[in-house]
Amino acid sequence: MKNSVSDHSFYIDSDEEVDAGKDLDKDEDDNDGNVSDSSDSSAENQQQTKPGSYNTSWPQSYRQSIDLYSSVPSPSIGFLGTPTLSRLGSSFLSSSLTRRYTPETLPTVTKPLLDEQQQQQRRSSHSLLPPIPSRRSSIRKDEKPSKVSHELPISHQCSYGQSVLNGINVLCGVGILSTPYAAKEGGWVGLSILFVFSVLSFYTGLLLRHCLDSEPGIETYPDIGQAAFGNAGRITISIILYMELYACCIEYIILESDNLSSLFPNAHLSLGAVELNSHILFALLTTLAVLPTVWLRDLSVLSYISAGGVIASVLVVLCLFWVGLVDGVGIQSKGTTLNLATLPVAIGLYGYCFSGHAVFPNIYTSMARPGQFPAVLLTCFCICTLMYAGVAVLGYKMFGESIQSQFTLNMPQGLVATKIAVWTTVVNPLTKYALTMSPVVMCLEELIPSNHSKSHIYSVCIRTTLVVSTLVVGLVIPFFGLVMSLIGSLLTMLVTLILPCACFLSILRRKVTRFQVVLCIIIITVGVISSAIGTYSALSKIVESLRH
Repeated sequence: MKNSVSDHSFYIDSDEEVDAGKDLDKDEDDNDGNVSDSSDSSAENQQQTKPGSYNTSWPQSYRQSIDLYSSVPSPSIGFLGTPTLSRLGSSFLSSSLTRRYTPETLPTVTKPLLDEQQQQQRRSSHSLLPPIPSRRSSIRKDEKPSKVSHELPISHQCSYGQSVLNGINVLCGVGILSTPYAAKEGGWVGLSILFVFSVLSFYTGLLLRHCLDSEPGIETYPDIGQAAFGNAGRITISIILYMELYACCIEYIILESDNLSSLFPNAHLSLGAVELNSHILFALLTTLAVLPTVWLRDLSVLSYISAGGVIASVLVVLCLFWVGLVDGVGIQSKGTTLNLATLPVAIGLYGYCFSGHAVFPNIYTSMARPGQFPAVLLTCFCICTLMYAGVAVLGYKMFGESIQSQFTLNMPQGLVATKIAVWTTVVNPLTKYALTMSPVVMCLEELIPSNHSKSHIYSVCIRTTLVVSTLVVGLVIPFFGLVMSLIGSLLTMLVTLILPCACFLSILRRKVTRFQVVLCIIIITVGVISSAIGTYSALSKIVESLRH
């Protein structure tokens, strides 16, 4: 296949690749033994008779962007254009976009929005979207079999172990760094909130599964919102999810600034009358480092690296245990039983630890055996909760009331374990920043007029503006723990506790039992109260800190 580059953009034509993909799709659908012809036709008829399809409304890019964010697709790389490298097979973490009900239907985002003549003249903004990682291989028409014989076999769907790793990778993130700080803010009694949220979040994860199974075509969290509350529900839930991802990118900037400043406290830069201290300098350098990765169109290579988030989290935890039990820091602090004044901050921090519900539908629909989803979810929550609790107890016992918002900042400088923990903490967000921001970028790019001749320029502007804005917010509110508490209280409570129950009651209102109704109402009440108290407390603390 020959690729021709446009004179006025970074786009690379891929008409032959699309045609080859269509041929493969046709062959695959003809030989698909998982779904019968009758079920295919019935699913197609349902989509045709349905007034609104779940994959035609904004955001259309949610599925593929979250799959890229949460798992490892086939590697290919391009710069705001169609990738020129043929994709290798999926790795052990790759998830399939195979649809359980309509395997013959591709997401609408991949369909051309212009007719053939218009496509030859200009590029749609949707061509900025990376190719959907799926079981379809991008083999060229004129390519000989020998050229692809080295490729890995493409994985169709995730096994139990792969799904567990994907789930842990999503659940166990930077929140683990702040659990000792949360233990200090809430006291030992407040630690029970972590276990309560774990149980409630596990149950609401199961509710999402029931929503997905309620009718064909529902595959993502926005789809669930649309099924429950129409297009308004889809748009509202999507905005909340994208706000949460954007806020996580702000946390990455603050995290990098804090940890690099602890490594190089004397770093500074003078630009005439402007003096940049270590925090501002490293925040700026971090932004410059991640900006080129956000410009990349296909982030599959970064997905492989960021999948090591599980390893990174385990490594940081082991370093903390090593410093406390081997390097002589010791476990001395008794801690406080209960801190009522700062307990709301702890509520937000503990809530942030279980902010994986946006990805659970993708994990479920990518499983080879969907019936194993409850076991997958239970395994993920048990492992992550034990890790969170262990770090919270050990970190608080080690550093007591002096514990900072990230326990890596308390670890003694000069120790090998400290350096490993800090550098692991520094490197991991650098690989995840672009993946976390990509869903936000792609949903905004959908709003670019499809017939605009300069859509690529707008795309670069959107990506650059988003990255710079996270830097500005991170410098204005450089409080890692308080920002995390605000995210956990304001956004995670909605995504994790309130919305799953509300959608479940709306979609399955005729099938739910009285016990389920009562339980959902209790969870919604807990979520609303926790959100209100935690948000107010976090905002108050942020305002107070800014004044000082």
